[in-house]
Amino acid sequence: LGEAKTACAAEIDGKVCDLRTTLTDGCTVKFLTFEDEQGQRAFNHTASHVLAQAVKRLFPATKLAIGPAIENGFYYDFDVEKPFLPEDLEKIEAEMKKIVKEKLPLERFEMTPDEAIKYYEDKGEIYKVELVKEHADKGENISFYKQGEFTELCAGPHIPDTGRIKAFKLTSATGAYWRGSEKNKMLQRIYATAFTKQV
Repeated sequence: LGEAKTACAAEIDGKVCDLRTTLTDGCTVKFLTFEDEQGQRAFNHTASHVLAQAVKRLFPATKLAIGPAIENGFYYDFDVEKPFLPEDLEKIEAEMKKIVKEKLPLERFEMTPDEAIKYYEDKGEIYKVELVKEHADKGENISFYKQGEFTELCAGPHIPDTGRIKAFKLTSATGAYWRGSEKNKMLQRIYATAFTKQV
């Protein structure tokens, strides 16, 4: 059971899933911790949601792009009126600490493509609308994760709650074109790292 307490995700019949995933009879389960690549990805991906939630709390007019886990951490791209300054990163880190202390559970739910498009159009989240429309072609429901007041388009998996992120550091903010194309708008990319314990 000690392994379950430190787990970030689970591999169920070879598929990486949330720890809250309902098990079926006879399935094989392997717990994935921060030491496992996929466990670390789930952990860092959750940390990227915490970063985005903090930015939205402090800069509500920000438009969200994408925030993947990468090797040794994660990043998130934001459409903001002016580039982030070092003091902005300090404020964002402080807000992230609050979100971690709130121990917000990550709850997965789904919407139909039409519902998801309307949801993001109503919020003016143009980048998310573009992403949903691409997924909509498959005709499948779109998965989301909610933590507190923050909802994010995401396939997951994620750790169970924000309280498990014990340490993080925003390492830099740079310009990055949406979708890596200079024909598109320049966004602000924040790079960061996160850990399961204080380092």
